[in-house]
Amino acid sequence: MRAYSGSVFLADCPARLAVEIIADKWAVVVLFGLSRKPCRHGELVDLVGGISRKVLTQTLRRLQGYGLVDRHVDAGKIQYVLTDLVRTLVEPIAVLTEWAHEHGAAVVEFQESRTSDQRAR
Repeated sequence: MRAYSGSVFLADCPARLAVEIIADKWAVVVLFGLSRKPCRHGELVDLVGGISRKVLTQTLRRLQGYGLVDRHVDAGKIQYVLTDLVRTLVEPIAVLTEWAHEHGAAVVEFQESRTSDQRAR
């Protein structure tokens, strides 16, 4: 395992900030969507099921504020694209997405069994 300076357990560790940014409910999904191709706001709303326009706008602004997403205006059309910095995160996000596809059903089954156990009590 690689040695890092600092510790994600310390409040002022830059790695902890990075983890907090991508741990946002919508951040990884939006970044993964943009990893496929640059998108307009409406395209992202359609791509990311369940996100409201307002929450998407907030998420995009937050990601822009951390230098992970750029907003490009061309001929009056606005598109969002990943920055070079966050492109280094695309592969780990793809691995996480694959894990979710492989094990998501098991997580749901566990939650459902736990809920039915609690009701039975």
